[in-house]
Amino acid sequence: MENQQTPVKAGLNAGLILGIVSVVLTFLIYFISPESLASFSTGMVILAIFLGALIYLGIQYRKSIGGFMDFGTGFKFAFIALIIAGLIGIVGNFLLYNVVDPELPGVLVEAQLETTMAMMERFGAADAMTPEQMDEIRNSAASNFTLLGQLKGFGFALIFYGIVALIVAAIIKKRDKSLDY
Repeated sequence: MENQQTPVKAGLNAGLILGIVSVVLTFLIYFISPESLASFSTGMVILAIFLGALIYLGIQYRKSIGGFMDFGTGFKFAFIALIIAGLIGIVGNFLLYNVVDPELPGVLVEAQLETTMAMMERFGAADAMTPEQMDEIRNSAASNFTLLGQLKGFGFALIFYGIVALIVAAIIKKRDKSLDY
C-alpha cells in the first residue's frame, strides 16, 4: 500500500510554504517601499502570486496522490493551507510592526488616510469630513496593526479563505472518468 499524504498534512506543508513566501514578500516590499504595504495594487499582486502558488501546490498534491482528487479533498487542502499561511502572516506582521519597525503602523495609517481622502475628493465628499471623523478613521486604521486587530482581521479573513478555498478546489479537482463505467 502506498503511503499517501492526507489533505491535512499536505495543506499544512503548503501553508507553511505559502506563509513563509508571504512573510518574505512583505518584508521585501517593506525594504523597497514601506508605503507600498498600504497600496491596494500591491495587495492584489501579492494575492495573485499567493493564489497561483496555492493552485500550483494543489496540483502537485493531486499528482502525488495518483492524479485525481475530489472537490472536498481539494477544499480541505486549500482551506488548511490558507489558515496556516494566514497564521504565519500574522506572526510576520507582528514582528514587522512591533520589532523591526514600530513606527511603520503610523506610516501605513497615514498612507491609508491619504488614499481614503483622495478617493473621497474624487467623489466630491472630502469637504464633508469633520476632524472628529478623520480622527475616528485614523484610530480605526491604527487598531488594525495591533495584535488584537490582526487577530480580528484573521477572523474575518477566514470567510475570505473559505471562498478562495472553494475556488481553488474547483480548479484543482480532477475526476477519474474511468470509474464512470
